[in-house]
Amino acid sequence: MDLDLAQVRAFVQTADHLHFGRAAQHLALTQQALSKRIARLEEGLGALLFERGPAGVALTPAGVRLLGPARALLAAGEAAVAAVRREERPVRLDVWGHLFAPLRTLREVLDDPASAAVHAEVGPARDLPAVAAALLRGDSDAGFGRYHPFGDGRDEALAHRLVRLEPVDAIMAVGHPLAGRPALRPAELARSLLVLPAAAERLDFARRFAEEFAVPVLPGEANLGFEHLLARIRSTPGGFTLFPAEVPLPDGSGLVAVPLADPTPLYAWSLLRPSGRPAPAVDALLRACAEAGRRRRWLEYRPERDWLPEADQEQARAL
Repeated sequence: MDLDLAQVRAFVQTADHLHFGRAAQHLALTQQALSKRIARLEEGLGALLFERGPAGVALTPAGVRLLGPARALLAAGEAAVAAVRREERPVRLDVWGHLFAPLRTLREVLDDPASAAVHAEVGPARDLPAVAAALLRGDSDAGFGRYHPFGDGRDEALAHRLVRLEPVDAIMAVGHPLAGRPALRPAELARSLLVLPAAAERLDFARRFAEEFAVPVLPGEANLGFEHLLARIRSTPGGFTLFPAEVPLPDGSGLVAVPLADPTPLYAWSLLRPSGRPAPAVDALLRACAEAGRRRRWLEYRPERDWLPEADQEQARAL
């Protein structure tokens, strides 16, 4: 059958809201008109897409299977119209992991003269799940931060590409017993306390580092920002945290950055995008990231020298 994009759009909006009234309002339709579009789509497909009952609206198994391809179909339609009209809009790029300053890397990519044709609108996002949800809804084109598998299938419709592997330092107070060392092995931190800016389950890299090197953890609660984390390190006996090596410490902070080696932990920055969705502007951004990484040697990885969480190792070895 030939799918009608208006019917597909009605289906996707209703799937996103799980409420016919709100979906109709979003599309500037009456609820009756929305219901008719979905009914025609169900009739053409020969399958019910929604279950309607006292508990509300829910996707049927057929609706769940259709949702990903339906989003891709709408994106392809938008790309086709933009190509005919020669419309060029910036890449809508969400970033997460703000304590680790992801904009440093993006600035190096986008400020490079070789990337002059790449335009991006960069916006902050709460975390990886929020970015993934925005990508799947079509609210953004790509995301940048540290990716890790969700483990529940929510990320099956997403693709990710490593952009940078960045060495990590231990940040500790000048009075910490290890603060005067020129470098530390991660295992030497086993008698210190890894201070986290938020709950451990939200910080995949720090949690896996602590597990790998048997380092005790002091979890945080609400993430109250960079200065609050530094104050907690200063006030915690034996406390330290992990930061990418190029993130500068404020002058007069009372803290030092000690390089880690044997092995050197690497923080993996990735670009995340919906798989199967045509997006020439995102392709151009990926090429710019790859070129910047090649010139700056961002993707060097030696398993005998470096440490990555297991989820990052497969991609790094494939580079």
